Amino acid sequence: MSDWIQQQFVLEWPNVWGARNWIVPACLLGGSVFLLVMWAYRSIEASLGLKLCCAACKSLAVLLLAAMLVEPMRSESKPVPGANLFAVVADRSQSLQVADLNETVTRADKLKEQLDRSIPWQVRLGQEFDIRRYEFAQQLVPVGDFQSYTADGNASAVVNSLTSVAQRYADRPIAGILLFTDGNATDLANANIDWSNYPPIFPVMLGSEDTASDIGVQRVTASQTNFEAAPVTIAAEIEGKGFAGQSVVVELLDEKGESLQTQTVTDIRDDQAFSVRFQVKPTQRGVLFYQVRAYAQSQQGLFEDASKSNESTLLNNSRMVMVNRGQGPYNVLYVSGRPNWEFKFLNRSLAEDDEVELHGLIRIAKKEPKFQFRDKDSNANRIFTNTDDEKKEQVEQYDEAVLLRVGKLEEGELAGGFPKSAEELFEYHAIILDDLEADFFTQQQQSLVQQFVSMRGGGLLMLGGMESFVEGDYHRSPIGELLPIYLSGIKQQPQQQEFALALTREGLLEPWVRVRTTQEEEQQRLVEMPKLRSLNAVGTIKPGASELLSVQTSQGENRPALVTQRFGKGRTGALLVGDLWRWKLHQASPDNEDLEKAWRQTIRWLVGEVPQRVRVEAVRLLDDPNHPVEIAVEVNDENFRPLDNASVTIEVTTPSGETLTLTAEPKDAISGQYAASYVPRTSGAYRAKVIARNPDGSEIKQTETGWVSEPAGDEFFTLKPNREFLETIARESGGEMISLSGLDAFVRTLANRDIPVVEPKIHSVWHTWAVFLLAVGLLVLEWGLRRWKGLA
Repeated sequence: MSDWIQQQFVLEWPNVWGARNWIVPACLLGGSVFLLVMWAYRSIEASLGLKLCCAACKSLAVLLLAAMLVEPMRSESKPVPGANLFAVVADRSQSLQVADLNETVTRADKLKEQLDRSIPWQVRLGQEFDIRRYEFAQQLVPVGDFQSYTADGNASAVVNSLTSVAQRYADRPIAGILLFTDGNATDLANANIDWSNYPPIFPVMLGSEDTASDIGVQRVTASQTNFEAAPVTIAAEIEGKGFAGQSVVVELLDEKGESLQTQTVTDIRDDQAFSVRFQVKPTQRGVLFYQVRAYAQSQQGLFEDASKSNESTLLNNSRMVMVNRGQGPYNVLYVSGRPNWEFKFLNRSLAEDDEVELHGLIRIAKKEPKFQFRDKDSNANRIFTNTDDEKKEQVEQYDEAVLLRVGKLEEGELAGGFPKSAEELFEYHAIILDDLEADFFTQQQQSLVQQFVSMRGGGLLMLGGMESFVEGDYHRSPIGELLPIYLSGIKQQPQQQEFALALTREGLLEPWVRVRTTQEEEQQRLVEMPKLRSLNAVGTIKPGASELLSVQTSQGENRPALVTQRFGKGRTGALLVGDLWRWKLHQASPDNEDLEKAWRQTIRWLVGEVPQRVRVEAVRLLDDPNHPVEIAVEVNDENFRPLDNASVTIEVTTPSGETLTLTAEPKDAISGQYAASYVPRTSGAYRAKVIARNPDGSEIKQTETGWVSEPAGDEFFTLKPNREFLETIARESGGEMISLSGLDAFVRTLANRDIPVVEPKIHSVWHTWAVFLLAVGLLVLEWGLRRWKGLA
């Protein structure tokens, strides 16, 4: 308001003199009259104050009239009527359907009253500007008027709407944008918008920060871990207003709407968010959906009967979340130099894990030198001596190791022993080597193992034993280079003394290394563990590796027991203990499942980040007003190199059960990357089955993903207007915040603002009623004072 008064005051002063040649006569005349008036009042008998007041009034009036001889004029720039554009943009999202505290009408009703073309501020605005009217929800829509305005949109694309207006009139003279909105944009993904490149924006904030009663589930997230059967943690953030001191019930429901878990949060506070966590162990695989909903305990049953609710809206009381349990099964190849207890307990631990399949390759007899002298006619391995299989052709020969294949193997799998090609080895996600010397592998196989970790991204874990690490001659071998510890060429037998495991500082920070819930319980578990007696001697750990478990020798020396590191795309680990099985055999309680849990968590860590041949991710593009979902697919060949010319089809199942087929196209000219976009039209859970095929048409793999579309939840994320956002765009664009009641005053000041197309306007100051009235008023005041005091 102070700026407006200042502008009006400046307009009263002339800045152009039309008759400069009259300046000297006007000054002489004015001076003469002034002197004459002063001489005349000097001779009058009256008080000094009265004479000065009367003389001043008459002198000012005469001087003002004398100044008219110079023809004072005011030159200023005025907008050319109709030459400048002015955009009126109205938000029609459904978040305006709420009523504020102590209000009987909604925000949308208040706005509609101001959008009538016959209202004074619109009439005045139309006299000077070419008005362009728009409505927006998901996108900007031009309208002739706002007669059919309804707040029923599922989104508030504030940023994209303003950008569309700015781009549409980038080469046209636009004086500003009048924006009616609550500021709760659903497309505010980019926080670094340069609003200075936009026309002046004048936001009119709808709604009050003092909102009515409401409970809203703001966000729901799901996280999975790679340990203990991968429980799913579902976290919900909830905020309430108008229910201070009351209790809120939070429910977790499955896809069928059946309640799984319920929690009650007591004594909540207004405008203060609180979190609720649920832990579930899904029994099904694939893409699953869960729903979290919250309501006041005093209003139980409001979802069945909305009349029981006194909330502003129920559209934000629930949210869904997607959980993908379809990454497995993970194939783990266990290779051992001899049957042992370690495999027994490892196999037993993973038997109950549907996500991990353990395939064992166990050597039960070593091979003999190829040219060793033999005193028998049979060429079979000695393990078959004096058996019925000795003379069979399919049995292993004396120069071949005898291997036992264990697990759910397909026909022909591992028939030739350890894989000899990348195509065969890369079918696995992790390799475990136990008590096996380096000579078991050919040089080509060792190089394949290195490629398996570095290129394929697989996991490698070597267990301690009599023929592992240094004792297995892995020094300066391709497999030895993968290990997170340095090996020397000097063999030492595993140390036969008692050791106690201890968690290092880094080990305490790794969830998969811990077995118990708290640090105190974990320390107690380590104290109760049976002592171990077999530890491989190695050198120092490599730079970048992490020592997670350690032991202390009888000499007081700390030695590493479990070390891990990243290698290329994969990860490797070295468990230097060779008799972890003692943990199970010598524990106090036979019902103790700590060893099984530890093995499951270790294997989960080993395979947790191993890439699949076909990877898919569904991402919502928040910067697009329609919020499409981009389904990005990465396809690799058998050697896990990006595969070009693949065929990728996507079958999308909508919440109504309808199935649509999309074709993914190459993405951004990146090898092996494909993508397709889909715009959800209805609320609910979506599933997408991705089928990738080789260039010859053969199927590579099928995988699933999913997403949730909840435009109402995004719209009603908060009921408070986003004043900070609106003030930012107004300040940075050169505009200002306007109130609904201040629209008339705002429109009157537009002519005095920075307008693109203006024309000069010159008017005589004498022709303004204010100047004439001032001159006459001074003379009347002087005459009135004289008459009052009897001086006339």
